[in-house]
Formats: sequence, structure tokens, C-alpha cells
Amino acid sequence: MTPLGIVGAGAWGTALANAAAAAGAPVVLWARDPDHAREMAETRANARHLPDVPLATSVRPTSALTELSGCDAILLVVPAQAVREVTTALAFVLPTHAPLVICAKGIERDTGFFLSDVVADLRPGAPVAALSGPSFAHDVAIGLPTAVTLAAPDPILAATLAARLSGRALRVYHSLDLRGVEIGGAGKNVLAIACGAAIGRGLGESARAALTARGFSELMRVARAYGGRAETLMGLSGLGDVVLTCASAASRNFAFGERLGRGASVAEAAGGKLVEGAFTANALSALARARGVEMPIADAVAALVAGRAGLDETMEALMSRPLKAED
Repeated sequence: MTPLGIVGAGAWGTALANAAAAAGAPVVLWARDPDHAREMAETRANARHLPDVPLATSVRPTSALTELSGCDAILLVVPAQAVREVTTALAFVLPTHAPLVICAKGIERDTGFFLSDVVADLRPGAPVAALSGPSFAHDVAIGLPTAVTLAAPDPILAATLAARLSGRALRVYHSLDLRGVEIGGAGKNVLAIACGAAIGRGLGESARAALTARGFSELMRVARAYGGRAETLMGLSGLGDVVLTCASAASRNFAFGERLGRGASVAEAAGGKLVEGAFTANALSALARARGVEMPIADAVAALVAGRAGLDETMEALMSRPLKAED
């Protein structure tokens, strides 16, 4: 079988490598750092990002991008803000027919572009897809039951890639709604920060439930404005991911918000780790404004992360908005 390439050897990339191997695919796992690739090859584990989880035997770590040239599909598992840089490098290596599956959940901060548009600009004519849904890396890596969605404009490609990644524990549904899947994945991180901040501030479970429900309504509105389907947002890559991320302290975005709620600075709350929702909040807010969509919770998170407003001020503004019919 032709190998599957995975670009990015963090926790999620490693988890997907194990899942793809369990589904029967040989896997080339690319790491930026040659020492990291060598460590994984020698120890058969990713001690830096997913300790105590052995690498599947059919996963081959490497730091050479050229070794991906023989792969017939690539999972791009790098942070959202690194997608442009890494795709630029891959464009010189990959054959045009090889699809690139975006596994990051975010929006490019500097341009406000959706990640699929970034990839399409850099690889004109090449297939692009996105993988998203309620999933924690450790669960997937050790084979706990998980379901996600893979979206691509080409129905045959979407179904083929979903079947190739699906195994005993990972079930991959397919969709044609690339935009809806992207917005659900990016937006849920912003909502998770809001919910975490409410819990960290001691505002209670009722506040978390209200933020989750009203925030999800915001996602539905902006998705429709950009051509996404309501059914997609009601599925795994929308509601499913919102439920998981807004309710679990294991979510990095939720934990970041919770620390903000307890009074930590943005830098202290991040703790040196990547928090995708902190980058996405302002971009999502700007996209909504561009289409005349109101997203007060996303706006509030953007203001909080940027230091334009404190948490108490933000919550007071949300609670004092004019009353209206629920949409």
C-alpha cells in the first residue's frame, strides 16, 4: 500500500499516525527537528509530546520532506499559523494529485483567510480537505472510540480518505461542506476560552451552559453567512466539538480561559503552549463583521485576549445587551 504522510509530530500528529497505522496504512511521520525524528525512530515513542504511547510499527519517523514525495495523501497536522509556511515547502515536494488534509482548527491571523484557501492558493489545482471533530490526541493514540468528520469538495475524495483513516476505534464520517467543517473547528476554540473564563471566575455551570448555547448559535450564523450548512454545524465538527471542548478541563483552550478567569495574564494563562483560540478570536470576529453577523461572545473573547477589556467588564457587557427573541 502507498504510504500516508503526516506532517507534524506533535501529540495530534502522532495520534493520527497511530490511528492510520491501525487502519492498515504505512505512515511517514515528518518532524521538523531532526533530533526529534531520530529519537522517535530509536525509542519508538514520542516522549516529547505523547509519552508512554508506543508508536505503531508501521509508522516511520523522518525529518526529510522529500520522503513524503511517495505518499498519495498528506495530513497537515501543524498549528494554524504555520500552515502557510509548511504548505509552501510541501508544494515543492508533493505531486499535484496528492490531497492535503488540514488537521489544524483555526483561521490565519494576519490575513483572515480560511486554511483551505491558504492551501489552495499555494497549491493551485491540488485537492484539499479538512479533518475535524471532538477528539483528544491521547484518546485517539491509545485506541479509544472516537468519531470525526473529513470534508472535501469532491465526494469521491472525501469518502476515500475517510475510509482510509477509519479503523476499529476511529470512525471518520465524510462531508462535502469544507467551509462548515472549518468554521466549526475554528470557532469552538473561541467558545471554549469563554466557557473556561466563566468557570475560572466562579460564575457557575449555568453561565457555562448559556455561553455554550449562545456561542453555538453564533457559529451557526457565521457558518451560514460563509456558505456552511446547518447540518454540518449540528454534527461532529460543530456541536460535537463544542460539547467536548467547552466542558473539559483537558481542553487547552478551556484551560487557558479558566486561568484567565482566575486572574492570570494572557502569557501566564498560555504557559508557553499554543492556544489556537487566542489567535482565532479576533480573526473570527472580523470575518463575522465583514458579513454583518453579530458574534458578541466571540467579540468579547477577542477583546479579553487582546487586553482591551477585563473579564468582569466583558461579562457585564454581555449580560446588558438588549433583550430579544432567541434565534
